[in-house]
Amino acid sequence: MMMRRLILLLPGLAFVGLGLGLVAGTAQAEERDPVCATDDRDREVCLDAPAERIAVLSPGATELTYAAGAGDRVVAVVAFSDYPPEAREVTSVGSHTRVDLEALVSLEPDLVVGWVTGNPAEQLETIEELGMAVFYIEPRDVEGVASAMERLARLADTEAQGERAAREFREGMASLAERHADAEPVTTFYQVWDEPLMSVNDEHLIGQVVAMCGGVNVFGELSRLVPRIDDEAVLAADPEVIVAGGMGEENRHWLTHWEQYPSLAAVARDNLFFVPPSLIQRPTPRLLEGSRILCEKLEVARGRR
Repeated sequence: MMMRRLILLLPGLAFVGLGLGLVAGTAQAEERDPVCATDDRDREVCLDAPAERIAVLSPGATELTYAAGAGDRVVAVVAFSDYPPEAREVTSVGSHTRVDLEALVSLEPDLVVGWVTGNPAEQLETIEELGMAVFYIEPRDVEGVASAMERLARLADTEAQGERAAREFREGMASLAERHADAEPVTTFYQVWDEPLMSVNDEHLIGQVVAMCGGVNVFGELSRLVPRIDDEAVLAADPEVIVAGGMGEENRHWLTHWEQYPSLAAVARDNLFFVPPSLIQRPTPRLLEGSRILCEKLEVARGRR
């Protein structure tokens, strides 16, 4: 068909040959290797070209994508995607637990960044069936956070920014760990939710931060990443420090709950501390800031012995 069109448009066999050569040369110039990266489900995700329109389906994914230098490519976010501030101006397509598929499709993303356990599996599968590439992330440790930025940057062709952000994060966390390597242990209860009462174990990223700061997680040996507990379990563990997190940035009332138990070491020593959840409960570069705050709180507790 291409040959027939060229014959009709260009008189003379010599011009036909020249036209075919120009078309072939242009096609070769435009061809490029696929852009690929391995996601946190060990799937290789490949794009024909760097992502230009990115949908991010969790607040943490939003932060990581912006940190990777691809913020200007983000066309869709979900509820609570409040950092960086410019993310608040991006179109929302629902929440991390329920995405408006019609709204998402209308934005024509060429890459969707999903959360392994945070987004409903069936919705992500449907998104893939609709022809959109899904890149799953869920950093479980410091290296995972840094690597996520690098891999997202690879898919968006912003590798210089992503590598710089990853390097600064790795170096900052390593410096913090070195500074507290010989700190005296402090028994710690990190409260991740109030109703039901929930904590984290040592495998959880927050548990890793507690350990890095010299804390001993009183629920660290439980099998579940986010175990459910009760007041009696906390009273039995009698931690020196209680740290509250949760949703929102102003939920210090969680700490007042424990004041009804004056025999608790954490209450008796006034070691009831709050760390803004977005700084420590999202596996993003801001975890460095949240870790610094937590380490400072545990240092205050050591001084109150």
